[in-house]
Amino acid sequence: MMPAMAEAPARRGARNATALADPAILRHALAEAVLKLDPRRLLRNPVIFVTEIVALLVTVLAIRSAVLGQAWSFGAAIALWLWLTVLFATFAEAVAEGRGRAQADSLRRARSEARAKLLLRPDERSLWQPRDATELRVGDHVLVEAGDLIPSDGEVVEGIASVNEAAVTGESAPVIRESGGDRSAVTGGTLVVSDWIVVRITAAPGSTFLDRMIALVEGAARQKTPNEIALDILLAGLTIVFLIAVATLVGLASWNGQPPSVPVLAALLVTLIPTTIGGLLSAIGIAGMDRLVRFNVLATSGRAVEAAGDVDVLLLDKTGTITLGNRQAAAFIPARGVAERDLAEAAALASLADETPEGRSVLLFARERHGIEARTLPAGAVVVPFTAQTRISGLDLPEGRFRKGAVDALLRSLGGEVPEGFREAVDRIARAGGTPLAVARDGRLLGAIELKDIVKPGIRARFDELRRMGIRTVMVTGDNRLTAAAIAAEAGVDDFIAEATPEDKLAYIRRVQGEGRLVAMAGDGTNDAPALAQADVGLAMQTGTQAAREAGNMVDLDSDPTKLIEVVEIGKQLLITRGALTTFSIANDVAKYFAILPAIFVASYPELGALNVMHLASPESAILSAVIFNALIIVALVPLALRGVRYVPIGAAALLRRNLLIYGLGGIAAPFLGIKLVDLLLHLIGVA
Repeated sequence: MMPAMAEAPARRGARNATALADPAILRHALAEAVLKLDPRRLLRNPVIFVTEIVALLVTVLAIRSAVLGQAWSFGAAIALWLWLTVLFATFAEAVAEGRGRAQADSLRRARSEARAKLLLRPDERSLWQPRDATELRVGDHVLVEAGDLIPSDGEVVEGIASVNEAAVTGESAPVIRESGGDRSAVTGGTLVVSDWIVVRITAAPGSTFLDRMIALVEGAARQKTPNEIALDILLAGLTIVFLIAVATLVGLASWNGQPPSVPVLAALLVTLIPTTIGGLLSAIGIAGMDRLVRFNVLATSGRAVEAAGDVDVLLLDKTGTITLGNRQAAAFIPARGVAERDLAEAAALASLADETPEGRSVLLFARERHGIEARTLPAGAVVVPFTAQTRISGLDLPEGRFRKGAVDALLRSLGGEVPEGFREAVDRIARAGGTPLAVARDGRLLGAIELKDIVKPGIRARFDELRRMGIRTVMVTGDNRLTAAAIAAEAGVDDFIAEATPEDKLAYIRRVQGEGRLVAMAGDGTNDAPALAQADVGLAMQTGTQAAREAGNMVDLDSDPTKLIEVVEIGKQLLITRGALTTFSIANDVAKYFAILPAIFVASYPELGALNVMHLASPESAILSAVIFNALIIVALVPLALRGVRYVPIGAAALLRRNLLIYGLGGIAAPFLGIKLVDLLLHLIGVA
């Protein structure tokens, strides 16, 4: 599984590179761009809507001039490029949606109209009848056997099976799904490879995980985020300001006896209003969610993606995220007066029903160290399951009651005095970064098991990057404070929550949010659901429970908790891309003043010729060159809007300086060069 997961980002990057130039996507986007010219659809984009209205006005006037036998070619050329400006803006959005639609098509192929084996009685596997998957309702129980497709989203209530989730995750290695625990959720359209399971349906037809994912990827369910709405209001305000400014120029020029023509005023208005960012804004938002999907993360809202970019605090589980997980038993530490073999036997019996990797490692270590073979679970045995509240598990057998669990939790349940030297022994384990588990038999403390975990290679460097990004990292673990402190120091996190319960996580998130900061968290279990729902960014694992997936606002299809770090980077990239292109657009407009304003008024005020720093061929050439450049720059920036501006974790102040230098100064310089080149080309072909 791990090699496939390691290769996945590279494969996804390759898909990104080819998707931008996919001829099928571009052809469909061009057709969709024409349909988007409908003014009713453009109303939600005020800048481009105004551009279309102006283009329509100039077109009507050019046709009128042609009918009356008056000069019409200049007005027609202005009208043509104004229409192309609108078309290029809708094309940018259509390309972004087209990339998402291509992803949705592959997901739609995974959604199957399969036949389901509907159980007539949930407790009787032999009594079932065939039923279309679309006829299933929430609460139905279905039998899924080897070779069957899981007909809809649900939870495994009985059995265990190997499931191929390549249709959803893209990974060919099958995963285990079983009843109980945090790996009981299954997704419709995935294939059972071996064994059988009984699934309780949890999603109505049309609202399954794949249905929601398809709608979001296609953009049908994408709502504008608060930042987008705020920027829309700003752009609308600037458009109104420039509209008033252009209108006042009519009066000023008329007073001088040489009022500019409507096509000239239209060109001035469109080149002044922020058409560049207005045309790319929607594409940037769609592309942000698309980048997450191509990274195998589904965001249930654009707000979640933006929140990821503004996150201040990151909550990460220790096991499996910061450490490799699967802690292994490394030593038995008997209490004074207890033989190590007696401790090993009690630990093995307490772990007999423990199916976790840690529990299996205790049985293996007891066999290797003392030759103690694992027994089959006898009839009549009472299993004491581990819970986040008790942090104790064990087994009640005829020969005694065996318990193991967190040291403090087990000592509290036992009461009485702690054997001499026991505290020192468990503290020594904790200081070394291990995890001590206390073991008891019939209410008597026998000693401790040392479990060892390993910090993932390179994780400290990742946390250093996050710190440079201004993000505080917090490790969440059920271990005691000494163990947590040792692992936290080795991993390089900023803080930790030891002996964490679901209530502790929720309280911490609420406290940090009360300080005005945004919190991101990853989780997969039902006990993580409250914290996932409270967090500003809740990344649920696809392999987790249904409750966790519904509580979070993002789902990781690869079930890799460390991906939360990449999610934050993608969110920041979205915000930086929007900010960078907004800076470029506004700076771009400033530079275009020097091309078009002198050209309009140079006849009335010859002194303005000094502002013609580009030495453009003629006033008509200057105006037309500015309009052409204004249209072409949108197309030139579409790849950047879709790919996003590269994010570098260098801190907010340095990032601002970098963007102002590149996109601020670049936005000013680009029009001077671009308009001059267009002017030379127009002069060369004799257009102006």
